[in-house]
Amino acid sequence: MTERHIIYLGLGTNNGDREENLTRAIEELSLALGSCTARSAFIETEPWGFSSDNRFLNCVVAFETEKSPTELLGITEGIERKLGRTTKSGGGIYHDRIIDIDILLYGNESISTERLTIPHPLMHKRDFVLVPLAEIAAAATHPTTGKSIGRLLHELTDEQ
Repeated sequence: MTERHIIYLGLGTNNGDREENLTRAIEELSLALGSCTARSAFIETEPWGFSSDNRFLNCVVAFETEKSPTELLGITEGIERKLGRTTKSGGGIYHDRIIDIDILLYGNESISTERLTIPHPLMHKRDFVLVPLAEIAAAATHPTTGKSIGRLLHELTDEQ
């Protein structure tokens, strides 16, 4: 029997009908992965890592899946392309986007390959990730720090 993993995905958009973009992404993820087990509220945030006049709408969703991390990456990238994203951010250079789907957590696993790093390497520095993630999974543990998501959010807000 294949093991099922609880996964958390961060979604963001700052182009077009942002609410529709997130809703469509969640629908596509549900078609590929099954029912969404939890969804945070949509929150509006400033761009992170670059300047733009377009504010982001972000949320975090949870699913249970038997898909491997690599399969999951292929699914998320395919959905991004289907919804109109043509280029990915790279090398620390960010830009406006119609949709971004990041794999935040995959069970309690730590994965580091050329194409994929889980947990997401910058999630503990981003309030637009930690606020919605804490809303649905405050007690979840970050696999490399051993700290709860709620604790990471508290530490981040103390720094600001």
